Amino acid sequence: MDMSEQSEFIERAAPFRAELIAHCYRMLGSVHDAEDLVQETYLRGWRGYPAFEERAALRTWLYRIATTACLRALENRSRRALPGDNPIGDSEWLEPIPDAYLFQTPEDALAVRQSVRLAVMTALQELPARQRAVLILRDVVQFSAAEVAELLETTPAAVNSSLQRARGRLAEITPDEDDVAEPDDSARRDLVDRYCAAFENADMAALTELLQDDIKLEMPPMPEWFFGRDDVLRFLAERAMAAPGDLLMIPTSANAQPAVAEYRRNADNIMAAHSIQVLTCVSRAGTPGIAVMTVFLDPTLFSAFGLPLTR
Repeated sequence: MDMSEQSEFIERAAPFRAELIAHCYRMLGSVHDAEDLVQETYLRGWRGYPAFEERAALRTWLYRIATTACLRALENRSRRALPGDNPIGDSEWLEPIPDAYLFQTPEDALAVRQSVRLAVMTALQELPARQRAVLILRDVVQFSAAEVAELLETTPAAVNSSLQRARGRLAEITPDEDDVAEPDDSARRDLVDRYCAAFENADMAALTELLQDDIKLEMPPMPEWFFGRDDVLRFLAERAMAAPGDLLMIPTSANAQPAVAEYRRNADNIMAAHSIQVLTCVSRAGTPGIAVMTVFLDPTLFSAFGLPLTR
């Protein structure tokens, strides 16, 4: 490949990087693995570009390379889950993805918001890999049955059959979104601000006011999880709270949900990266509150969110 072809490929392929990471994340449940496979996708695309010959749109061709890489990666891998869905803890854990990878335009928000929520992502991982690929390519990426058939080297009839099975299975295992009323943006921001202040000030009374009665707390990679306000508050009081001034909570967003990055003062008096916390907020009887706290105890996630390891 000559320099002009290299430059042309880089310029043409660069705009698709974020959506390809989001696609690989939906397939794999890991933002780290998604970034690695998109790197592989671009390397394979760069090497194969001289023979590309425009037989398909460049975007479709890159999705084909990325999907093939994902299916290959999933061949000998257990599904990713969260502790409440797999209390034995014998699988890899689902990871969060920053919203910065997901919402490049207003149209993107409409297409992907439900597809990346943690509850839906957990359900997606239950599907066989090829069914998962068909569902994502048809319902999220919005490729036609013919495009997906060519991409997966099968027939449109097989794609439609697989899509029907995938939709049916997903409907069985995904919470009914119609039964979940979310707070509006203003109420959600207020909840997050109060949540951050409660932790930073070690204010258990303030935190108590924010939690729904059936609050669930899970903290991968710890396999245990807690259910119900009393049990959750007891654990937080005994194991998670710190002295006022020893925690710093930075609001962010992940999986189309509000999220918080927590820094915790360490033995060297440095505020060090501790966890990314994804919150599921609901409104019940007109009162907004937090229904699920998913605390990812993995400081390596901070780089994906563009956050430093210390502050």
